[in-house]
Amino acid sequence: MEKLIEITVGGLLEQMAGRYPEHECVLYTDRPFRKTYSEFNSICNSVAKSFMKMGIKKGDHVAMWATNVPEWLITLFATAKIGAVLVTVNTNYKIFELEYLLTQSDSSTLVLIDGFKDSNYVQILNELCPELKDSKPGEFKSEKLPFLKNVISISENKYPGMFSWSELMDMGREVPDEELFAISSTLDCHDVINMQYTSGTTGFPKGVMLTHYNIVNNGKCIGDCMHLTYEDSICIPVPFFHCFGLVLAIMACVTHGTTMVPLEYYQPLKVMQTIQNEKCTAVYGVPTMFIAILEHPEFNNFDYSSLRTGIMSGSPCPVKVMEVVVDKMNMKDITIPYGQTEASPVCTQTRIGDSLERRVATVGRALPFIECKIVDPETGKDLPDGVPGEFVTRGYNVMKGYYKMPEATAQAIDSEGWLHTGDLAVRDEHGYFKITGRIKDMIIRGGENIYPKEIEEFLYTLPEVKDVQVIGVPSKAYGEEIMACVILKEGCSLTEEDVKNTVKSHMARHKTPKYVAFVDSFPMTASGKIQKYKMREEAVAKLGLQDDANIETA
Repeated sequence: MEKLIEITVGGLLEQMAGRYPEHECVLYTDRPFRKTYSEFNSICNSVAKSFMKMGIKKGDHVAMWATNVPEWLITLFATAKIGAVLVTVNTNYKIFELEYLLTQSDSSTLVLIDGFKDSNYVQILNELCPELKDSKPGEFKSEKLPFLKNVISISENKYPGMFSWSELMDMGREVPDEELFAISSTLDCHDVINMQYTSGTTGFPKGVMLTHYNIVNNGKCIGDCMHLTYEDSICIPVPFFHCFGLVLAIMACVTHGTTMVPLEYYQPLKVMQTIQNEKCTAVYGVPTMFIAILEHPEFNNFDYSSLRTGIMSGSPCPVKVMEVVVDKMNMKDITIPYGQTEASPVCTQTRIGDSLERRVATVGRALPFIECKIVDPETGKDLPDGVPGEFVTRGYNVMKGYYKMPEATAQAIDSEGWLHTGDLAVRDEHGYFKITGRIKDMIIRGGENIYPKEIEEFLYTLPEVKDVQVIGVPSKAYGEEIMACVILKEGCSLTEEDVKNTVKSHMARHKTPKYVAFVDSFPMTASGKIQKYKMREEAVAKLGLQDDANIETA
């Protein structure tokens, strides 16, 4: 990649439709949706015009709450073509998190499926907004969500107060193409186009504002590291709502004319069937996904000879798992990236041709046009190779900031433009980085980033709870599990199951603590700061997790 690309997400799709009109852009194995680049671009233009007819304008926020369905992809590119900002919603969210996200993001439109696993999205939305069922589609007004006007259902069912997807598709038929192209021509690649919610160790989730320029160029560089071309096809079982799906998968594919083969959600057997039936050349996943595939009783019944490359990311990659994936799944060119949402997200990545040792022991070198260095977390001064410190990055990939949170933005990005990741790392003399720990109080469970403060804030709302601290404890299966340490108010009682069930019913399933301990106090420093590392050490000893804490990971 000789220089960075100055193009919008919609302009990119238009360009690739011109370059590879008859080449397959996206295909689903479980539904009749196989589209060439030209066909897919045409559908996205139609939906973009429908959004215009609905009154959605440049800068408006459109929230998408769905699994990896075709409409998710269409909405991504359709909103980009008119300059609307796509706000991605975690498919595991429950009512507590949805209300916060829709309120904080000022979303005017919500696109949703019926539900997923143990969450009925339609029921949750109606519980949050009882006025919806008595509203005319497009004229919805809510006291709780003053910005929300339109709700669009991706469903065969017709719901009161909501537009159906088929109604949306019809809506833009009378809008001339020229009107759409007139709007597209006014867009700037440095405009914010995507908001993804993440959070640090304090406060509630923050809306990370990413631009066309951020995600198009990051996707291009990621794909270049994998040597992607239009002859490749990627099996995508990772969620679109996460940067892994949206940038590492979708943007890496479209910048290279590569075919996307999404799964609606991860199922090991479907991944294996898809790889074999569609002769995919790459597959993505977090380590736990690959482990489940390798240990599946049907694993040896499938052909993986078409595979060449892919990405394993999301949490530390166990050395033995990487070796088996390379050997038994034929993924000789598998790569490991590192990053975070605020960095669009990838900062470093291993390259094809790197030794297996480098690919399992490091997270690679800095991507082109991105600066990465290690600094002293206390002083901010640069550290030499071989000395661990905080990983910081600077370049085109750094977010515009957190939505409506200038103080948090200033804390994350310093006056010289360096994004402080909060991760501890070390760089070797060849420029390869190894992540050694985290400054931030974050739990990574099976590739999902879990922020203790969010769970703590929720548990504080229980009348029986006096104080609570949430920590991560080691797990062989998921890397880490959640433990809630609770101090009860005098005279009050709760059981472990009470705590677990309450979290499970109000928050995403993966945020439910596996362990609950009722304690009298927390270990503290002389200055009154809670020592979470001591709590973790005590929990490891009490629960007998010493073996789990010593798993060899990259």
